[in-house]
Amino acid sequence: MNDSIVVTDELTKRYGEHIAVDAVSMRVAAGEIYGFLGPNGAGKTTTLRMLAGLIRPSAGTARVSGRAPGDPAVLRRIGVLIEGPGFYPYLSGRDNLRVLARYRGHSTTDVEQALERVGLADRAGDRFRTYSLGMKQRLGVGAALLGDPDLLILDEPTNGLDPAGLAEMRTLIVDLAADGHTVLLSSHQLAEVQEICHRVGVISGGRLLAESTVGELRGTAALLVLAEPADIALAAIRAVAPARANADGIRVETSAAMAPVVARAVVSAGADLLELRVDEKSLEEVFFEMTTVEVAK
Repeated sequence: MNDSIVVTDELTKRYGEHIAVDAVSMRVAAGEIYGFLGPNGAGKTTTLRMLAGLIRPSAGTARVSGRAPGDPAVLRRIGVLIEGPGFYPYLSGRDNLRVLARYRGHSTTDVEQALERVGLADRAGDRFRTYSLGMKQRLGVGAALLGDPDLLILDEPTNGLDPAGLAEMRTLIVDLAADGHTVLLSSHQLAEVQEICHRVGVISGGRLLAESTVGELRGTAALLVLAEPADIALAAIRAVAPARANADGIRVETSAAMAPVVARAVVSAGADLLELRVDEKSLEEVFFEMTTVEVAK
């Protein structure tokens, strides 16, 4: 793995008796897109706010580019969009970014580059209040891009977007990573995360339940068989590979390369083979399994 740009060790945040973030230890590698997943109230935004230096942890540590969050040297190298973009509705998109750029010590060239990067150059002169939700979100990402930061922390950048807006944001995030930015994003759009993220962390009840690549989290693919009579087919399949019946059919814990062997076993046993396909859990299925188990504890 590349050098880690974000490292936390037992990071904790308490509000009175409530533990919002409970001993989270996570790593984000430089140059990757890291998806931070969890139900509402799981502790995602609180964790991101600690990493951005907006709030202090109650216990544990966090390092961003080797320094403490909030360090001026860190703040110059990160861009943040947390809990939606906040802009002046009566100013244009360009003027809103100019206000931020002046405050942060960036140039007008930085503003134009950010607008171009997020695809708003043609609408930069329009007032913010006339923007669609997708355009507002993109301007928020544009604000985070001022100064060409190494790390982008994006909290629900696809929140409320329609399918076209989702596709635009997905392409933008992938392109930003390709250009060398590290992207740490929280999202409810699990299908999008599955498509674009290199690794993910799953948080629930303030605790980090898992951190791995998307492929590892989804697990090994299996085969799904539909056949009649099901009991005859199941017995035949179990003679060549581990299998179990479920609501969808017969799940065979083996690779796609075994499909011909499984098919021959079913047919040879006298059962009718209705369907045989690769069955791979989606990230959404894994996420709900993990978080449902956690809530039930």
